[in-house]
Amino acid sequence: MPKHSKKYLEARKSIDKSKQYSPEEAIELVQKINTAKFDASVEVSFNLNVDPRHADQQIRGAIVLPNGTGKSQKVLVITQGPKEKEAQDAGADYVGGKEKLEEIKGGWFDFDVIVATPDMMGELGKLGKLLGPKGLMPNPKTGTVTTNVAQAVEEIKKGKVEYRVDKEGNINALIGKVSFTKDQLTENYRTLYDVIVRARPAAVKGQYMKNVVISTTMGPGVRVSAD
Repeated sequence: MPKHSKKYLEARKSIDKSKQYSPEEAIELVQKINTAKFDASVEVSFNLNVDPRHADQQIRGAIVLPNGTGKSQKVLVITQGPKEKEAQDAGADYVGGKEKLEEIKGGWFDFDVIVATPDMMGELGKLGKLLGPKGLMPNPKTGTVTTNVAQAVEEIKKGKVEYRVDKEGNINALIGKVSFTKDQLTENYRTLYDVIVRARPAAVKGQYMKNVVISTTMGPGVRVSAD
């Protein structure tokens, strides 16, 4: 068991473990008991009744949160020709083709998201063993493989978050910062929640959402009613 700080243990006492809070109550509580001295992230974890071993139950996508995430993301665009200027004008942090792929091969990872045009995916695919484990491989489902690089970059900069179910059936996502208002965080949460509800696979029988927890970067989790 990990050893928690006194502040963490004190914060945990404020949570009624037997209760499932409304999203508004949970957000208000995690903001109140946040102990970090920095502007901590607010995250949500959904535990779903899905079996990701089946292709039709691999829930994955991306969404622009209405109030952003409060986190600035460095975007690398892998493209060539006129699309390079389009990416630069849209605010991409790094733009290039094969020369950028060579830098990645050499161990350069000073970016958070890669956007790629389809014509570059053949070359990019060769770096799958480097990018895959870090969750950096572009994917059409999340809008990061596209010919519309300007829109992709702008959405990421505005606060686009990717969500993907892991092998245990969990989706973990950022919904903002402690410094956001309760209403901003609640709106972000409900937007993401609705998207995941709509992504329910047809094969799922019975209860779909088994557990929902909201927490801050270093704080204890608060269970949320999943109805």
